[in-house]
Amino acid sequence: MKRLILIGRSEAGKTTLTQALRGEAIRYEKTQSVCCSGKDGGVIVDTPGEYIQTRHLGGALAVYSYESDVIGLLASATEPFSLFSPAIAASANRPVIGIVTKCSEPGARPEMVRLWLKDAGCDPIFLVDSVTGQGIAQILDYLRQ
Repeated sequence: MKRLILIGRSEAGKTTLTQALRGEAIRYEKTQSVCCSGKDGGVIVDTPGEYIQTRHLGGALAVYSYESDVIGLLASATEPFSLFSPAIAASANRPVIGIVTKCSEPGARPEMVRLWLKDAGCDPIFLVDSVTGQGIAQILDYLRQ
């Protein structure tokens, strides 16, 4: 299974997605530092949202991404704007996938957020809801390929 790093703003659902991918009970947990966890030979690297939201911490994401097989740019379907610049995935030297979280939330706009991630250069893009399990199997299948 491929090693996946999750990058997105605070409260986008990175830790909840990590729990869902590992088959754990969903519980709120604020990620305070970079966390690596494994299952079935794969590793998920959960990063604090502050790393992408704070300019001087962004370099740490580059370092951790070098240790991963796949970069996952994550955005909630309830986001009011895109955190990721157009074509940002072109600067990576490994596959960059998009993950739209919280697709079942009231007011969610998963198609708008999917377009933002497409503009960022993500391919493929997964629509997920970690609480209901929507899209979790598709991400796991991708990581096993």
